[in-house]
Amino acid sequence: MAIEKTDKIWHNGKLINWDEATIHVMSHVIHYGSSVFEGIRCYALPSGPAIFRANEHIQRLVDSAKVYRIEVPFTREEIVKGMLETVGHNGAWPCYVRPIILRGYGEAGVNPFNSPTEVYIINYPWGKYLGGEVEGCDVYVSSWTRLAPNTLPAMAKAGANYMNSQLIKMEAIVNGYVEGIALDINGFVSEGSGENLFLVHRDKLITAPLGNSVLPGITRDSVLQIARDLNVSIVEQVIPREMLYLADEAFFTGTAAEVTPIRSVDKINVGKGVTGPITKAIQKEFYALVRGEKPDRHNWFTAVPVRSKQPVSV
Repeated sequence: MAIEKTDKIWHNGKLINWDEATIHVMSHVIHYGSSVFEGIRCYALPSGPAIFRANEHIQRLVDSAKVYRIEVPFTREEIVKGMLETVGHNGAWPCYVRPIILRGYGEAGVNPFNSPTEVYIINYPWGKYLGGEVEGCDVYVSSWTRLAPNTLPAMAKAGANYMNSQLIKMEAIVNGYVEGIALDINGFVSEGSGENLFLVHRDKLITAPLGNSVLPGITRDSVLQIARDLNVSIVEQVIPREMLYLADEAFFTGTAAEVTPIRSVDKINVGKGVTGPITKAIQKEFYALVRGEKPDRHNWFTAVPVRSKQPVSV
């Protein structure tokens, strides 16, 4: 989906014009991928725009920076405030919010320590990522393995990690699929190119533990909480590849994907090839919460102070 330009971008504590948010070609991030980032949705609730799980997302952002030894000159609270300021000023919602911390223009070479830290927050209108098909999407098991735990840290949401994701996604597209599922270094199920994965087998909701090179997804955590609310039995376990073919239901979760059913894996139908009852129940509850049709019982939303309450259409 093409990016729709908004008015301002937050840069190191100040709002600047969209077209002024530029970096030097010799910035460390361009040559060595030294960035960490978040993807967050701001929903248009009946009460006004609100960012979904803002604090949890920014905590993961600063945790990712810590793993990569990036000194962040702002607190979590200051970055959350920056997101609210950016969305409120631009008046574009529902939208996608992208905070990014990167190493800028300093020295050449792998050593990043003498390159300055830059913090940006961008927001722009954004709709469905995988199409939001009710009947589900068709995926395949990628030939590309997910990151090994002793290569790049999978628990950090770093820009460099997404070169691996791009290989998975591009391979899926050129082979006629919407998305790919990656296995970990030991051949067990990990996740999609940019989504966590859930299976349903014999009325149990199954997802891989973080040790299988899985990003600790915020939507993943939200779905686990919703499943508990619905009294669905949850199992976090190592998942053999063949479970993808034996599962009764399957779905992706993520900020972009939200809750997207999977119809088939490697051209083998998941269950009956339609969205199953547990997936439907979780999907229904998730969208009821993010649309404001049900109360925010888990305090997942942070309201955005705005100058106008006219949402954009996406």
